[in-house]
Amino acid sequence: MKRPLTISISLTLMLLSCTNHTDQTEAESNPFFAEFDTPFNVPPFDKIRDEHFLPAFQRAIKEQEKEIEAIVDTLEAPTFENTIEALEHSGVSLETVGSVLSNLNSTVANANRQAIAKQVAPLTSKHRSDITLNEELFERIEKVYGQKDELDLTLEQSALLEKCYKDFVRGGAKLDAEKKARMSDINQEMSLLILEFGDNVLKANNRLELVIEEQEDLAGLPLLVIDRAAEVARERGHEGEWIFTRNEVFRFLRYSDKRSLREKFLKAYINRSNNNDELDNRTVVSRIVSLRAERANLSGYETHSHFVLENNMVKNPETVYAFLDQLWQPALNLAKKEAAELQEMIEKEGESFRLQPWDWMYYAEKQKKAKYGLDNEVLRPYFKLENVVDGAFAVANRLYGIHFVERNDIPRYHEDVRVFEVTEADGSPLGIFYTDYFPRAGKKSGGWMTSFRRQSRRDGKDVLPIVLNVLNLSQPTSDMPALISSGSVSSLFHELGHALHGLLSNCTYSSFSGTEVAGDFAEFLSQMMENWAFEPEVLEIYAKHYETGEVIPSELIDRLEKATHFNQGSATVAYLSAAFLDLDLHTLTEPQELDVEKFETESFNEIGLIPEIGVRYRSTHFEHIFNHGHSSEFYSYIWTEVLDAHAFELFKERGIFDPKTAQSFRKNILERGGTEDPMTLYKRFRGAEPSIEPLLQRRGLDSQ
Repeated sequence: MKRPLTISISLTLMLLSCTNHTDQTEAESNPFFAEFDTPFNVPPFDKIRDEHFLPAFQRAIKEQEKEIEAIVDTLEAPTFENTIEALEHSGVSLETVGSVLSNLNSTVANANRQAIAKQVAPLTSKHRSDITLNEELFERIEKVYGQKDELDLTLEQSALLEKCYKDFVRGGAKLDAEKKARMSDINQEMSLLILEFGDNVLKANNRLELVIEEQEDLAGLPLLVIDRAAEVARERGHEGEWIFTRNEVFRFLRYSDKRSLREKFLKAYINRSNNNDELDNRTVVSRIVSLRAERANLSGYETHSHFVLENNMVKNPETVYAFLDQLWQPALNLAKKEAAELQEMIEKEGESFRLQPWDWMYYAEKQKKAKYGLDNEVLRPYFKLENVVDGAFAVANRLYGIHFVERNDIPRYHEDVRVFEVTEADGSPLGIFYTDYFPRAGKKSGGWMTSFRRQSRRDGKDVLPIVLNVLNLSQPTSDMPALISSGSVSSLFHELGHALHGLLSNCTYSSFSGTEVAGDFAEFLSQMMENWAFEPEVLEIYAKHYETGEVIPSELIDRLEKATHFNQGSATVAYLSAAFLDLDLHTLTEPQELDVEKFETESFNEIGLIPEIGVRYRSTHFEHIFNHGHSSEFYSYIWTEVLDAHAFELFKERGIFDPKTAQSFRKNILERGGTEDPMTLYKRFRGAEPSIEPLLQRRGLDSQ
């Protein structure tokens, strides 16, 4: 009896030794198999290779499966701690590898990563569905939820319990077996379609270019734009030519004297992924919309918009439509006046053509210069990128006392990326902040904030956030620094606002951390930050001529102020038309196959979109709603502008850097994340519900 036991023990020890050796070898070869040995445990980008992702996902999925099994198999009665909190703390490894792949695939994509993402998407989608549709797990959650009034929970614990229960119900936990299986299939198919949509747009963006061979076709374009186009042409083997890419579309439209080229470039931009080729997204859009409608119906909702908006400040699409209608007619009236003025300018120049979308920016820029002595190129020399970044950081410092300290010892995923340690005034760390501001072939267009890790607390220890801001700004040339437009200045402040939401978060659970808030509340914090960008007191900090160091002249600031309402009718109409399209697509009451172009035309005709403005957002490249997780929520940018316009009035009354107001904003809103109802948080800071009047005044719509 003793000998077999000895053999068994020896064999076990040998197997454990082999297992430990294998784990150690795997950990050494795959960074995801061990805790990151880096400052602040940031991802070791210098060691991560594409072949590491799939094994890491497979291992992380198994790890969370075991964590779920442990919750379900415990013999203890369900409690908040052993069920709700245990579920919240599960899947950390999966979140880590998922965030790294997702962020790299958005900023430095390659064919390998895109293929891996498509391979992984159905695996992770099925895994999430398996958790949400796990009957034994939901039974435990339901028992805890049924006792919520008797439990002695904190405010955040109560919110987590409520969120957990509702997420499971909305995800299909109460469906029968057949409907659960269908829900899982929908989620898997949709995960692949969303990736396909994004990949197609990325490739279409990279493919979009306007090649100019004759110097006379450069007429009207600023020298900086021409020089950059020449550099791009040289990089692509077209010495002596000029290539304008997707990132230069609007500067080209604003300045090019060549009307036919403006038309050609704008039409190419508008028709991305809509050209009857391998990158065409019309079928993809139709299928996503249909699957979203079917999923909403399965979950007991009339439409996908009803499903999404239930958790937002604006609770249903009917309320959103009413809000957009309130803005549409004043904006349209103003846009028609603007169109008439531009048409008059065209005719005064001796031209007989009717104003078209490819003419609008060109003549509006002429008009702005005539009215205010102002154009973007006059301002650009005062907006050197590095100075703007320092200015935005200075605003955050003045408001919240925090510091941004650049770190060159922390791994980066690309040479353009900068890394900052963010600290409190006393030097204690708040988190790590990455900035990635220049376009490249493997990078999605636009700007966004995301994270590699959200702030939380676990076992009494702070988990610090790792936040990333991404933009696509004008790049430096061989003899010129990066000089950005006033619009790009706003975008940089905007994304830093999101970043501050993530960095200053002070929550226990990552499910509520930072930007994990109602979809139509998240933009409030970013748009709020934009308010400081062009305040005279702030411009004096960062707006300095890149050559002379001269602070932007006060008379130029005055002209900026006077031009505040310029072209706001057109800008508002273009935006609102896209918000209407988003809602129209997602208020279909049942799954159906769409003729996407016909549907768009009917949507725009319904609201009376004028042809002089035309379509700015086509469904086939509308990444916000088909690739960025904001379906039915495009309205939120102008909804939260109601909040930020009203909230910033308080700063204007008390001083834009008033310490008490800034501290209240930080404590009552930034730190709270999604732990409480957003309107409750807003009223706690502002002392009243938001008023629409400041927004109407800001956009010049109050008199229309």
